[in-house]
Amino acid sequence: MRGADLLVKCLENEGVEYIFGVPGEETLDLTDALADSRIKFILARHEGGASFMADVYGRLTARPGVCLATLGPGATNLLTGVADAYMDSAPLVAITGQASMDRIHKESHQVIDTVSIYRPVTKWSSLVQQAEVIPEMVRKAFKLAAMEKFGATHLDFPEDIAAQEVAGEPLPVENPVLPEATKASLACAAALIDAAKNPLVLAGAGVVRAKAWSALRDFAERLNIPVAHTFMAKGAIPDDHPLSLMAVGLQSNDYVLCGFNRADLIIAVGYDMVEYHPRLWNPNRDKRIIHIAMTTAEVDTSYLPQMEVQGDIGYSLNFLAQRAKPKADAPIAEALRAPLADMLAEHENDKGFPLKPQKIIYDLRAALASDDLLISDVGAHKLWIARLYPCFRPNTCVISNGLAAMGISLPGALAGKLIFPEKTVVAATGDGGFMMNSQELETAVRLRLPVVVLVFNDQAYGVIKWKQINRFGRATFVDFGNPDFVKYAESFGAQGYKVKAADELRPILAEAIKAQVPCVIDCPVDYSENLKLTEQLGALVCPI
Repeated sequence: MRGADLLVKCLENEGVEYIFGVPGEETLDLTDALADSRIKFILARHEGGASFMADVYGRLTARPGVCLATLGPGATNLLTGVADAYMDSAPLVAITGQASMDRIHKESHQVIDTVSIYRPVTKWSSLVQQAEVIPEMVRKAFKLAAMEKFGATHLDFPEDIAAQEVAGEPLPVENPVLPEATKASLACAAALIDAAKNPLVLAGAGVVRAKAWSALRDFAERLNIPVAHTFMAKGAIPDDHPLSLMAVGLQSNDYVLCGFNRADLIIAVGYDMVEYHPRLWNPNRDKRIIHIAMTTAEVDTSYLPQMEVQGDIGYSLNFLAQRAKPKADAPIAEALRAPLADMLAEHENDKGFPLKPQKIIYDLRAALASDDLLISDVGAHKLWIARLYPCFRPNTCVISNGLAAMGISLPGALAGKLIFPEKTVVAATGDGGFMMNSQELETAVRLRLPVVVLVFNDQAYGVIKWKQINRFGRATFVDFGNPDFVKYAESFGAQGYKVKAADELRPILAEAIKAQVPCVIDCPVDYSENLKLTEQLGALVCPI
């Protein structure tokens, strides 16, 4: 068989369901081999869309998503989604075609050093130089991608290796048992919790990756400790739980930071510094910290744990829930969560037009079931969603926050719909982010994936405009025009809607959710609320 056939056999052995990609001349043998495979090839309209699909697939399933591109510009186009998976710790394996071995050492058409380009944004990047080692390299790529912290790996696959005749078999896929934290570290952590008057849990995305949300809730309830979560850990504890402080992550003061100000011990569970830098919640570097994760803590002057509990997160939380002493009742969670809930509820009947972001989020939450899926793009709307959109289950609101890559929502929603065809899947995006990967509407129509795209339309890069006005008192180079999004959607074969009054959004959402085709909703948004929020948070007085 060809090297390409062996590679496909190895991918099947790893349980790969989909490969997201764009074919090229140097991947001819590989795409031909995939034609006879049970793996479904999802043809994207841009390599960046393909890598975002693989990125979100990995994040939602905890299994490596796979993306494919050819050499040169195909490989560089693929890079952003790969980097996003690396920064957000989503398991992903990227495969790029490469020129034959007899010309990659010299100046040659479309040949660049792809392995070196990918090395800074992957856990491992390597060139397949012999067909015989394909089983080893595929197994290593998948093993490293799915090892904490999850992340991206990369294989560069020359066309002559793909065409070469070879004999071989895939390697067995092992399922290693997660190590447990040492009893000494757990005992020390329990003692620190017992000594604290006002401990607080900061839950990060590692809780979701480890599927440790039930252990987290049991830990919080048994010990009566409030829980804040990062943007990427939304739903790790339900936002309506009595101990939930909701999301932390705005780079400014907010109600949840009042809880951090009061806390004398931060129990960071599955927390990665890239999610929300500790200088923002530990500015005086005076907080005692327990780090509970599968991996050791990053070194930072604002994050120097008194104890690192390294091992299976669920096991560690269950142990501490039994060992540490419960805290006395302190209604700080309700006091800090209530203003956010009130802010959302007060806009239920808001008639302002264009719509305020709070109104859009209220109507969106009302339209979706608790287990439906929202994929947020990056922009001003992301900050409103992260702060106000209530989540009740993990992995029901996906937010890119490590690399914070614009353009992720539509391709990510397609991956979500492939995984969960029975769920409503919404891509919430700004008009800037939507136009970066809107060509994937054709992919949605072709594959009959009825996702809903909700476009927050302000004809500007809204979050940059917000920051420019805050810093300089004026905005520069951020305004642009848009196509008619209704006609644009219809040109792809999708359904388009235009919101023309505040009370139209909810019925439009209901109609789009029932539709059997992809839908785009053009919703004008009033981002003057951004500046009002800045003023409000600047004058915030803690209610506790």
